[in-house]
Amino acid sequence: MNRFRRIGASSLEVHPVALGAAAFGWTIPGGRAVEQLDRYVELGGNVVDTADSYSSGRSEQIIGTWMRERRNRDSVVVATKVGKSSSNPGLSARAIRSAVDSSLERLQTDHIDLLYFHGEDSETPLAESLSAVGALIDAGKVGVLGASNFSTDSLLHARVLSSDGLPRFEAATLELSLMRRDVVDQAMTMALEAQRISLMAYFVLANGFLGRHRDLKPMKYEDTHRRRAFSHAGRLGNQVNRALDDVALSHGVDAATIAVAWALMQSSIASAVVGADTVSDVEGLMYGAEVHLTAAQLTELNRASVR
Repeated sequence: MNRFRRIGASSLEVHPVALGAAAFGWTIPGGRAVEQLDRYVELGGNVVDTADSYSSGRSEQIIGTWMRERRNRDSVVVATKVGKSSSNPGLSARAIRSAVDSSLERLQTDHIDLLYFHGEDSETPLAESLSAVGALIDAGKVGVLGASNFSTDSLLHARVLSSDGLPRFEAATLELSLMRRDVVDQAMTMALEAQRISLMAYFVLANGFLGRHRDLKPMKYEDTHRRRAFSHAGRLGNQVNRALDDVALSHGVDAATIAVAWALMQSSIASAVVGADTVSDVEGLMYGAEVHLTAAQLTELNRASVR
C-alpha cells in the first residue's frame, strides 16, 4: 500500500513523516545528522526539510554532501526555504534568485523539489515574489512552491494572483500540536481545503515537550528548543501528557509517537515535520505514521488540549 501523500495539486508525493533538519550543523553535528538521514530513508522516508538560514547554510551543506555520497538524490524530496538568510534576506526577485542559486550550490543539486517562502515580506509585492519563482520553475531549478507561516489573507491573495498565471502555493508550513491548535484555526483550515494546499505541520511535539523534554525543571536554558519546550509546562501541559500516556499505553508506543499520529489525522495534512535528537527518536517518530487512533482516542486527546 502506498502510504505517500500528494502535495497540493502537484505530482510530488511525500512520506507522512518528514525529517526536519533545522538542528543539523547546530546542536546536531554532521556525523549524527548523517546517521539520522540514513536511518530515515531506510525506514521509507523521502522528504528532508531545511532552510537556507538553518545553521547559516550548514544544514543544507550536510544534506547535499549526504545525497552526493549516497547517490540518492532522485529518491529524496528536498524541501528548503528562502527569505531569512542574512546574505539574501526578503522575497524580492533578486533575493530569491540569489538565494536559490546559493541553496543549489550547498545542496549540490540542480533543482529544489519544494521551495518555501520563509515567512511573509511586507516590503515586496507578492506578485513580484511569485513571478520570480515562476521563472525558476520554468528554468527547472524549482519544482513546486510552498508558503511558510503565511496568514490566511495572504494565502487567499496568492490564490487570486495564481489565477493570472503566477505559480500557486501547493504546500504551507504551520505550527500544529496538541499544545498549539490555535494556529490552524477554522479560517485557515477552510483556506487550505479550498485551495488544495497541503499542510506540512511543524513543532508537532511542541519543541519536545510532548516527548523527551516534558520533565524540564525551571532554570535558564540557553538551548532554544528547551526554553520553548518549558514554556508549555503547566496545567494544560500536564493534562495533555497524561492523555498521551494513556493512549500510548494502549498502543505500546511512546507518547511522542502518539503526538505524531494525532497530527497526521488533522485536516489537509500531508506530512508532519519532526526534528530528532537520536536515531532512536527517528524510529519512534516515524512509527507515528503506522498508528491509527480510534475516534474515542482522538476525542480524549482533543478534550485534554482544550485551554
